[in-house]
Amino acid sequence: MIVQDVINHLEELAPLAYAEDFDNVGLLVGDKNEKITGILVTLDTLEAVVDEAIKEKCNLIISFHPIIFKGLKKLTGKTYVERVVMKAIKHDIAIYSMHTALDNAMQGVNDMICNQLELINKRILIPQNETIKKLTTYVPKGEAEKLRLALFSTGAGSIGNYSYCSFNVEGYGTYKGNANSNPTIGQKDVLHTEEETKITITFPKHLESIVKQTLFKTHSYEEVAYEIITLENKNQNIGMGMLGELAESMNEKDFLVFLKEKMNTKCVRHSSFLNKNIKKIAVLGGSGSFAIEAAKAAGADAFITADLKYHDFFTAENNILLADVGHYESEQFTKNLLVAYLTKKITNFAIILSKTNTNPVKYF
Repeated sequence: MIVQDVINHLEELAPLAYAEDFDNVGLLVGDKNEKITGILVTLDTLEAVVDEAIKEKCNLIISFHPIIFKGLKKLTGKTYVERVVMKAIKHDIAIYSMHTALDNAMQGVNDMICNQLELINKRILIPQNETIKKLTTYVPKGEAEKLRLALFSTGAGSIGNYSYCSFNVEGYGTYKGNANSNPTIGQKDVLHTEEETKITITFPKHLESIVKQTLFKTHSYEEVAYEIITLENKNQNIGMGMLGELAESMNEKDFLVFLKEKMNTKCVRHSSFLNKNIKKIAVLGGSGSFAIEAAKAAGADAFITADLKYHDFFTAENNILLADVGHYESEQFTKNLLVAYLTKKITNFAIILSKTNTNPVKYF
């Protein structure tokens, strides 16, 4: 097994196409074709983590946070970032980061927080838009079904819970396809002419490369006429934060005690009590002040996040309880998620959970 094999598994869980533009994700150090001797999973890649990887004979570190975030102009060992990169290179250790790609994943960081809090009825708080693309092309009539099935095999035509959706248009058209499908989502339109069939199919944007490769490989024309456009639809399965509900509501003080216990934190900074019960909860791992208004608009009774500043607490405006559990604390279960996921995907290979506590914040 090589590094790229593991990357393929990770990008099934959290495609890098959905990472935020400011982020630095993917393989940051190392050779994707290197044979793997061991995998170490961590929240942050510090020198102590690289030392742990060396000790455990792991030459691939999967880190949630990217060790290289801003551009590196020198490698002199002056900063902790430079020292980590230098040591990893010296010992032939690859480093891969997922960060906001996993933040935006349906079964990612925020889902883990919801699971810790035993929330039900979960959904994305801030769905991403412009994540769905539409391909339109023309194919000889006799090849239409072959191309359609080839495109379906890539994952095209499947958006959310809708798979293999078909919509044939002849005159006004008759819906034909999966009985459980919604023809307005992930749809494929077919309009017949005398010589060609027009095929339109939607797909998630991270599949664009393989969809185009499949189109060119399957189509009989040397020059394929096609168009790909980005749709404005919001994707309810990708985005920042999550909403969920407690099975039973509880008062604010009891909720904060529950929150400290479940999130394994010594301190929760919070806004003023509103003297109402807490049931509907918004969560966002890491720095989440930007999502306060979204949490309020969604009708959340409480919003759990981290890195709230002094003035952020004023924005509660007496209609939501804001709770800052700490950055590390909000994301601490992420590495457990990755270990569990990879263990299922790679059954004959040991995936090691880092024992190094990388939290830079201490409590007195």
